[in-house]
Amino acid sequence: MTSVSHPAASTWSQDQPVKVRVPWHQRLQPANLLWLFLAGILVVLIVAPMWTLVVSSFTDAKTGGWTLHNYVEAYGKERHITALTNTLKMGAVVVVLKLAFGVPLAWACTRTDMPGRNFVRYSVFGAFIMPPYLAGVGWILLAGPNTGWINRVWHSLSGSTEPLVNIFSFGGLVLVTAIGGFFLVFVLVSSAFEMINSEMEDAANILGAGPFKTAMKVTFPLVMPAIIGAALLSFLGAIALYGVPALISIPARYPVVVIQLTEFFSFPLRIQVAAAYSIPLLLITAAMLGLQKLILRRKGYVSVSGKGGERRIVKLGRWRWVLFAYCFCVVALSVLMPLFVLLLAAFSDSWTTGFSFSNLTLSNFHYVLFEHSSSQKALVGSIGLGIVAATVAITLALFIAYIVQRRLIPFSGLLAFLAVSPYVVPGIVLAIGFYAAYALPPIALYGTYTIMALAFITRFLPIAFTTSSAGVRSIHPEMEEAVRILGGGRVTALRHVVGPLLKRTLAGGWLLIFVPAAQELSTAIFLVGPTTRVVSVVLLDLSEEGELEKLAALGSLLLIIIVAVVALGMKYLGRDFMLRRS
Repeated sequence: MTSVSHPAASTWSQDQPVKVRVPWHQRLQPANLLWLFLAGILVVLIVAPMWTLVVSSFTDAKTGGWTLHNYVEAYGKERHITALTNTLKMGAVVVVLKLAFGVPLAWACTRTDMPGRNFVRYSVFGAFIMPPYLAGVGWILLAGPNTGWINRVWHSLSGSTEPLVNIFSFGGLVLVTAIGGFFLVFVLVSSAFEMINSEMEDAANILGAGPFKTAMKVTFPLVMPAIIGAALLSFLGAIALYGVPALISIPARYPVVVIQLTEFFSFPLRIQVAAAYSIPLLLITAAMLGLQKLILRRKGYVSVSGKGGERRIVKLGRWRWVLFAYCFCVVALSVLMPLFVLLLAAFSDSWTTGFSFSNLTLSNFHYVLFEHSSSQKALVGSIGLGIVAATVAITLALFIAYIVQRRLIPFSGLLAFLAVSPYVVPGIVLAIGFYAAYALPPIALYGTYTIMALAFITRFLPIAFTTSSAGVRSIHPEMEEAVRILGGGRVTALRHVVGPLLKRTLAGGWLLIFVPAAQELSTAIFLVGPTTRVVSVVLLDLSEEGELEKLAALGSLLLIIIVAVVALGMKYLGRDFMLRRS
């Protein structure tokens, strides 16, 4: 009997999946080349400056060989070590103050029936909009030991020759640093408060706990991860802030790291020593991250589950006015008082004369707009850098987030890590890294807007990436697959589907980058040149010249521009876009 093979057998064998090896040159499609190009940009922006910083710290300036002499010179003098210990002490106290300001205000605005919650929210946003160095100038006008308005009133009332308050002190330094940065604590902790439900709080109330005891025993512990994260970022921001120490710590004779670093950039330039002196800030950052993980590792903070939970407002009774009084004091210290004296000084012929109609003038604004060439160019430069940094960062972050979320290339998780890593690198350390990598020959970008734009893009890329990543994650891939079925590629899907769907999210992220980029100082201070000034640096120059009235006028113009941009953002995105996008 002859066996005949059934046709179905042949058909079945032909239907088996066959792996076809595609040559590498055929896989290099234009879209894939774009993803690799963007990934390369991300690596160059972040890895190159940090690697150059580390290498420079071990490089001999004369021979180019390896050496430890830079570390010996950086930490071989007592005042250099004192500056480091002072910085750590200042950072620790600033963290305590920021938490004392930000956490109660976040709880009051999100979980209680405190009156005036919208007023407090808008005022806290004012702390975000106002640059820390402008708040420092405002407090110099208020609490200067000799001519500050508070002390002048005190002298006239008491007859004492001693100042009531002295901003040029350790207390003044930490106060101004804290009020200029507690917005971050407020945003992070507010978001955490809004995520938890009231079931455990209700249980505590049933057992007899009052609102404040419930908050201390139940609510605050549940948001401890957010509080610890905010404390970490607050510490890193405090030790790297330049403007406030430049205004206050030098007259107070309280040396800190950022001021010591400026000495290494004076003649003769010692970039290798500056790199060595800044490395401990990176090590401190790593240690803080490790400490955060250690604290949170063995404790559970889960308060959001699959079951629905109602978030009820806590009734404070008569204590709600006490809480409002505390919140008002915080916003008065951080925004209302310094802003008031800044505006008054901007319209005054002499701020030491005090308020009088004969002392009012517009000459300060005329000077900075039409007579002082550095001010005009600085305003254009700051706004331009803010626009460029926000636009490039949000565009780059969108592509990188798309790569990471859709896993288009291997090691996409590494790209995500690189994209968020600049957030824990102090701005002044990042500036030194960019100086070492790009300022000197053969690239020679020192003193150009290009190097500042690159540094700003890198510094604020984590904000853009976090915003873009959350947006891309919310879009189902099947919408992009529909575009590809119709013949479009991934770039087409990104342009015509993902981008339009995320335009509000991207606009919110753009604004959150533009505001700090337009007023950035810590990164710009080592990268500006004689012809590429920005407003923050010009304000410091005017402060050193004693031109506080003109300084206040220029700072007010910058604030007006930023407020106008934020107002447009609120009109388009909603009044709470900062909370939702942060």
